[in-house]
Amino acid sequence: MMAGFGVALQPINLMWAFVGSMLGTAIGVLPGIGPALTIALLLPVTVKIAPTAAFIMFAGILYGAMYGGSTTSILLNTPGESGSMMTALEGNKMARAGRGAAALATSAIGSFVAGTLATLALTFLAPAIAELAFLFGPADYFALMLLAFTSVSVVLGTSRVRGFIALFIGLALGVVGIDGPSGQARLAFGSPDLLDGIDITVVLVSIFAVGEILYVASRYMNEPPVVNPLSGGTWMSKEDWKRSWKPWLRGTAIGFPIGALPAGGTEVPTFLSYTIERRLTRHKDEFGSGAIEGVAGPEAANNSAAAGVLVPLLTLGLPTSATAAVLLAAFQSYGLQPGPFLFVNSADLVWGLIASLYVGNLMLLVLNLPLVGLWVRLLLIPRPYLYGGILVFALVGIWGVGTSWVDLLLMVLIGLIGYVMRVYDFPIAPVLIGLILGPDAETQLRRALSIGEGNPMILVSSPLSICLVVLALAVLFLPGLLRRLRANA
Repeated sequence: MMAGFGVALQPINLMWAFVGSMLGTAIGVLPGIGPALTIALLLPVTVKIAPTAAFIMFAGILYGAMYGGSTTSILLNTPGESGSMMTALEGNKMARAGRGAAALATSAIGSFVAGTLATLALTFLAPAIAELAFLFGPADYFALMLLAFTSVSVVLGTSRVRGFIALFIGLALGVVGIDGPSGQARLAFGSPDLLDGIDITVVLVSIFAVGEILYVASRYMNEPPVVNPLSGGTWMSKEDWKRSWKPWLRGTAIGFPIGALPAGGTEVPTFLSYTIERRLTRHKDEFGSGAIEGVAGPEAANNSAAAGVLVPLLTLGLPTSATAAVLLAAFQSYGLQPGPFLFVNSADLVWGLIASLYVGNLMLLVLNLPLVGLWVRLLLIPRPYLYGGILVFALVGIWGVGTSWVDLLLMVLIGLIGYVMRVYDFPIAPVLIGLILGPDAETQLRRALSIGEGNPMILVSSPLSICLVVLALAVLFLPGLLRRLRANA
């Protein structure tokens, strides 16, 4: 860890942490532009940057987006990030009552407390989990990926049918190219450019940037945002501190483990935190009209979940959210494979990244409280200019990946798929996880079957694989069974 701080505190890495924090806060403020889209857009640009510096910047973007999303939720009732939706319920009411500064303060301090505690948990848990990962065989890895596929497809989105359609789109995109063992071309449609497969960066930029731009353009409204005044002082009162510190700790305890679960994300822990604070508070009459607990708890859960997402990503190479899937693609673009060997072969990068989370959290606290007025000004940028700039940036980035017209054509086609998915409320995360984990799952399945000489029972031959397969089946069938039991009761 001390060696990690030695890496993170180098002037060049401090600069990248600052850039990531500023950029993350800015994109958290702007509705619709999340950390996944930003990191995807930056992937083609960061190929010339050292891997450690790039990931320190990406970590700053991830945390900064959580901070920025709370600013617009409180002042404009416009969550910039999905994890900030619950903050808007009470935070905006506080701002309308002239207590916007107190809401922003409890949000920023709660984010700092939760982010720091969750990073501490990551520091001590990640090496232990990485050691356990050495016990995994091919069948166990396949079962783990099966659990990721089912949980992400069932939990995210409005229906499991939409979730599985999104997953199969990702799996189909992942198998394009030459099949390694047989040497046969798959889904290449006679195009030599597709024999090496579809570059992950092309899919990420297309489905996020192009899909989002088409969606916003089709529903464009030229209404200037109305900003609530930052009245009511610049700090929290003693009573506010007294009512906030327990929700900060409870939110951290809820967010970190859920963030580490497949499909945990930031939405579920923030909702749970809000519900728990509403039940535990002595000021129940204030909920719905501006209770500070309703801001403190969800914001802490939001930030601790972001750190939780990094646990399975770094130790098992398992993305549990759209942003984690983009980060996994970033690792692969540098020729790195997250997992237990990452802690051995790239110790400087891993511990430098973890140490940078402590530094970035402190930077974000210092940046967010004084510069709130500046961040809100970003919302005054006209949407046509904003999204037009993003589209140009995306086009340049995709052309820079392989200077291929086929990539640009794929960008248009996959962007249209992303637009249709947004219109009909299909989740995006299953596409990314199917795309990235699909080839790995196929490799592990083939290895397991070759070890078992073609016998499929090899897939449930160890206690670990049996547990994971049972969990995957439970995720798939248990919600339906519970609904039927309730209906019959």
